[in-house]
Amino acid sequence: MNVISFKEAKCKNCYKCVRTCEVKAITVTNSQAQIMDDKCILCGLCLEACPQNAKTFNSDLNKVKGYLRDNIPTIVSIAPSYLGVLKYKTPGQVITALLKLGFWKVFETAEGAAFVTKEYEKLLEAGTMDNIITTCCPSVNDLIEIYYPTLTKYMAPVVSPMIAHGKILRKKYGKDAKIVFLGPCIAKKREAECDHRTRGYIDAVLNFIELEQWLKEEQINISDLEDTPPENPDPMVNRLYPVSSGIISSVIASQVPSKYRKFYVHGIKNCMELLDSMEKEEVTGSFIEANICTGGCIKGSALNKEGLSRFKVKLDMEETIPKLPVDNKDFFERGNNISFFKPFSDHSHNDPMPTEEEITQILQKIGKIKPEDELNCGACGYSSCREKAIAVHQGKAELTMCIPYMHEKAQSMANIVLETTPNIIILVDSDMKILEFSGTAESYFHMSRAKAVEKYLYELIDHTDFEKVLNTHEPITGKKLEYPDLGIITLQTIVYVSEQNAVLGIIQDITKEEEQKKQSYKVKVDTIEMAQKVINKQMLVAQQIAGLLGETTAETKVTLTKLRDTILNDGMEELSKKC
Repeated sequence: MNVISFKEAKCKNCYKCVRTCEVKAITVTNSQAQIMDDKCILCGLCLEACPQNAKTFNSDLNKVKGYLRDNIPTIVSIAPSYLGVLKYKTPGQVITALLKLGFWKVFETAEGAAFVTKEYEKLLEAGTMDNIITTCCPSVNDLIEIYYPTLTKYMAPVVSPMIAHGKILRKKYGKDAKIVFLGPCIAKKREAECDHRTRGYIDAVLNFIELEQWLKEEQINISDLEDTPPENPDPMVNRLYPVSSGIISSVIASQVPSKYRKFYVHGIKNCMELLDSMEKEEVTGSFIEANICTGGCIKGSALNKEGLSRFKVKLDMEETIPKLPVDNKDFFERGNNISFFKPFSDHSHNDPMPTEEEITQILQKIGKIKPEDELNCGACGYSSCREKAIAVHQGKAELTMCIPYMHEKAQSMANIVLETTPNIIILVDSDMKILEFSGTAESYFHMSRAKAVEKYLYELIDHTDFEKVLNTHEPITGKKLEYPDLGIITLQTIVYVSEQNAVLGIIQDITKEEEQKKQSYKVKVDTIEMAQKVINKQMLVAQQIAGLLGETTAETKVTLTKLRDTILNDGMEELSKKC
């Protein structure tokens, strides 16, 4: 189960989560970041780092509301960090607020912490381990098991206070009751629900941000409520577990004699630095309180940290919580016949390692030919180009994650376009100052790009259309314009570039085409004139022929008429003689 979910549509290819993740448990595929669940230690830093909120925590809130809706007896185990991070007048008001939400009973997880302290006391007293690393923080546990497996022998084989408390509550209330842990940590969800060694004691995990949202929905103001004490006996100093050095304070309060030096480490980088040192066997004979979150659980991964000072919280809690051990003889009886043992082991992954030749080939694909080409800028999220090349080989990263290379490539392509295009390309800012000037523009204006970018557009040509596009954001396309000074006729397309609040002009020289059109038109006109002359001549000839035909026809008519009359006259005379 993925505790952190991913919204693919929101990932903007910024690699900020990769840069933030100290263990590089994030893979990038098709330009989208994805959590590698089996490598993630759930420190929560990627949740904080993501500027687009592309990664979110998978919530159990609806599941818990379902328990209450179905009238299932539901118990809350509330982490002691509530004493420092929630707003109230008295701590009991928080208990009342939870009861008003519908929970059956409320107990403090610090009760479980007291049993964990008791287990640590046994280890300190036995003195058989070379070093003892506390195992209350599930993220530290994952860090060691996955990335420092040789150090698992130093991990205290003890469950966390949450699991210890879950075991105690489960023994008392049985399987029919639901047990919900409420705290400041997202890693607790995997420990409670996914780890086969600890599964079955906590049914759901909520964090304080979810609680605050829920209380707001129900219009419950903690500070307005009456005080209700928790049902557990006072766990005393064990309430200090969430602050840095809190576990050590609990152990020291017990006054168990031991040979171990005691110190605490918090923050993922500090933890890793310590573990690196321990791998070199530079640290021995120490009891080490380790916490992934800087400042301890009071700065947990599931807290609204705005306006929250870990220093103030630490001072306030240390001032109000007595550093005294549990002296109630009956306190620990509830832990009888319950095992708080938890084994730890190697959970590391054997990712394939590339050969030197393979690393070189990957580097060459992104222009890293020589050692000096390896900038090691870290923009991709990896500390060196070689580390990134290894990640590419392992399928965790993509070649295109190299921002300097992609920038150079994009710039190179842009330069090629500007240098080779046959059109005049001019980019100006909102003041009409020239930003880009193509190679063709240089030849037309007889001016170098370096000189052009020092000028304003109106020093070269009429800027009216550019100004209009800047103001209206409406493009002008296919406009024909003549520049007599340059001796050219152009076809212009001018568009607004919103990302830069700039205007781009693409000016095509169509002088030759226009001359060809003129020549073609002249030829057509000349042809028409010639055709008209031919027609006129033909009409004249036709008229002349018609005239001649008319004259000859008239003469023929006269002659034939005379001939007819003569024949008719001669015939009449012959007839009269016979009669």
